[in-house]
Amino acid sequence: MANRAVSSFEVTGWEQTPYGDHSEGPKLGRATVSKSFSGDLAGESTADLLMCQADESGLDAGAGYVASELVVGRLGDLDGSFVLQHWGLTGGGLPSRTGGHVVPGSGTGHLAGLTGVIEISVDDEGAHTITIDYEIG
Repeated sequence: MANRAVSSFEVTGWEQTPYGDHSEGPKLGRATVSKSFSGDLAGESTADLLMCQADESGLDAGAGYVASELVVGRLGDLDGSFVLQHWGLTGGGLPSRTGGHVVPGSGTGHLAGLTGVIEISVDDEGAHTITIDYEIG
């Protein structure tokens, strides 16, 4: 990928509901999450997440999510919108991992033709960062 964008983000809204009718096993949930980005990516987003938490007492036993997220704003010097699809896993004695992609063909405005891969990280103080390696074809 020819370009790299690094931005911090804050979760500005979180609405979660359970799904499934499981009296035993992992806790399943759906959430609509709003974010605000600053840095190389500046803007707002709304994501729909499907989540699984192996044990309600915490994430150490295992947890994961998949998300589809509409981002509206500025990437570098270009304005428009695009969709991210991403995932994350934690727990089970393994290192936490995230990954995802810009959905090809989802870019609008000056971001039409955007493709790329993403990684999301959280530091020890809880600050969130997204890294996007991208091209605009």
